[in-house]
Amino acid sequence: MARYTNNDSEYDAVIVGAGPNGLAAAITLARAGKSVLVIEAKETVGGGSRSAELTLPGFVHDICSAIHPLARASPFFRSLPLHEHGLSWIEPPVQLAHPLDDGTAVAMYRSIEATSENLGRDAKAYSRLMTPLVRDWRTLEEFMLGPFSPSQILRHPLALTRFGALALLPARPLANLVFRGERGRAVFAGMAAHSMLPLDRFPSGAAGLQLALLAHAVGWPLALGGSQTIVDSMASYLKSLGGEVVTGVEVHSLPELPPAGVVLFDVTPRQLTRIAGEELPAMYRRRLGRYRYGSGVFKVDFALSGPVPWRAPECTQAATVHVGGTFEEIAAAEKSVWQGRSPERPFVLVGQQSLFDTTRAPSGMHTLWAYCHVPSGSTFDMTERIEAQIERFAPGFRDLILAKHVMGPRQMEAYNPNYIGGDINGGVQDLRQLFTRPLPQRVPYRTANRRIFLCSSSTPPGGGVHGMCGYYSAKAALRDCL
Repeated sequence: MARYTNNDSEYDAVIVGAGPNGLAAAITLARAGKSVLVIEAKETVGGGSRSAELTLPGFVHDICSAIHPLARASPFFRSLPLHEHGLSWIEPPVQLAHPLDDGTAVAMYRSIEATSENLGRDAKAYSRLMTPLVRDWRTLEEFMLGPFSPSQILRHPLALTRFGALALLPARPLANLVFRGERGRAVFAGMAAHSMLPLDRFPSGAAGLQLALLAHAVGWPLALGGSQTIVDSMASYLKSLGGEVVTGVEVHSLPELPPAGVVLFDVTPRQLTRIAGEELPAMYRRRLGRYRYGSGVFKVDFALSGPVPWRAPECTQAATVHVGGTFEEIAAAEKSVWQGRSPERPFVLVGQQSLFDTTRAPSGMHTLWAYCHVPSGSTFDMTERIEAQIERFAPGFRDLILAKHVMGPRQMEAYNPNYIGGDINGGVQDLRQLFTRPLPQRVPYRTANRRIFLCSSSTPPGGGVHGMCGYYSAKAALRDCL
């Protein structure tokens, strides 16, 4: 057993997993005056928020999460002095660019008006859609970034009804309802595809609305130096509160842990049942066994000799580029994935952080972060198809490639066991598992063992670097046990 500094007495809480949610849980408990130990299997903290030199020396790539609107929006992150522990945000002038085959691109700006101006015939429709939602942001923030509670609707009936009536629609009928032109439909499809659901399936429209709302309300920033700095700053702050972090120790069973009042797991239901074993009732384990995981991702990181030569100039002003073309093309790609097929023309999410952060690559050179959705556990190599999609909108891109690093679903799961089959969201986020993950119960962070809590993205509000799953899980532990 690894040695811990608190071996002579019981910890108030042990947290297994040092991703953003595990660290958020630890910070919440430490701020409440509790003794806390975080145990991480990898040599560094991070989970889905790590960075590393994956291709060539001097090229720093974000391994999973790269652009962080949810971190900027998170009430929990806002409450932390992470700037005192090394975290700085960079916000590009364009939040998102979506190139089209005519050589132009739809650009999302912080300003609704500026965004509307490049949507053509959909300008007024977009403004009518987004203006009231942005006005209601502080109310909607609680709804989006926490567990569902009927009291939220009672407190804010108009704002939540206005948002919910649209958000619960699939992306296709929502786009048909709001937009008449291809530009508005295309950019909305790209945002909705973040749901990793077919665009005719509930509630894929919610992802599109949420990401558009975040673009205007808080922006889509990146972390100076890499996503690793987010979790490094969290770990530093936790240690300043007296919390302890141990890395390089994999937990296989509960008896391996030091004595603690409660244990919080930043893992998915599959790992929880394996680690907790007989400490959880058999019926509860069977229910967790029915938890559903979603599609995987196939990711390629590139080291480039220069910036991507996009035809549309707006793409050079954005850290995030959605490469997929029209609504129908993106919808077809996401439907293929859901049906177990690798799309010929995948929807590719592209991050070009080095355009705005010179620490990411040697002078004059650049990194490029790109991934697409694929069937769970797929072994098909999507590298060529990802490159072809980028080349389609940036002729000459391939000529800039110095090196590349590839991670398919199996490699993603080996890197982070929470990514079952390459699922980076900790489970499907459809209607059945949107508010009731991992199981339908009043406090979703509790398990059938009063000492064991779940604090991962398999609990509300789900995937993303925001820390809210860990925050709410820790609050539940404080109410119930500590």
